[in-house]
Amino acid sequence: MTLPATIPLLGFGWDDALFMLLATILIGAALLVVGMRDIIRCGLAMIICFAALAGIYVIAGAPVVAAAQVLVYIGAISVLVLFAIMLTQTKAGPSRLVFHSQAGWSGVLSILLGIILVVAVTATAWPEGPTMVQTETKALAQTLFGDFVLPFEVVSVLLLAAVIGGVFLAKREGDKGTD
Repeated sequence: MTLPATIPLLGFGWDDALFMLLATILIGAALLVVGMRDIIRCGLAMIICFAALAGIYVIAGAPVVAAAQVLVYIGAISVLVLFAIMLTQTKAGPSRLVFHSQAGWSGVLSILLGIILVVAVTATAWPEGPTMVQTETKALAQTLFGDFVLPFEVVSVLLLAAVIGGVFLAKREGDKGTD
């Protein structure tokens, strides 16, 4: 048994439905990232954002970019952010932080940004037919690990130095409190 090309009663394709589902998850998780008070849960919602974006990349026909999204952002950046949060978070801080008092201005600026985005999307002349991104994996790998191997390695060493520095600073602050 095969599925029909369009969803009955709705009139659009299955790929459009999957895109709308992933976009809804992405927007919902992004709102949780900026709206929740527990910073660890914000980091976990950020991982959900990255995963939904990887799914959108797959739908767009860019599986290599989706794999890079999963490896780099979910596998490395998110873990780095969560470790930094856990190593530097203190329970002795003030209960009302500075950014909590700026909710009004951030709401106004968010609405303004939303209006600008709606105007930009509606004013753009979008192509009529579906356009698929064709990526040749071998050419991308050759470019990344051939021509740009030095910047790739510099970024990896920089991330490693940031992790070591974060652990050193967290360890040093913890030692001062025990004296």
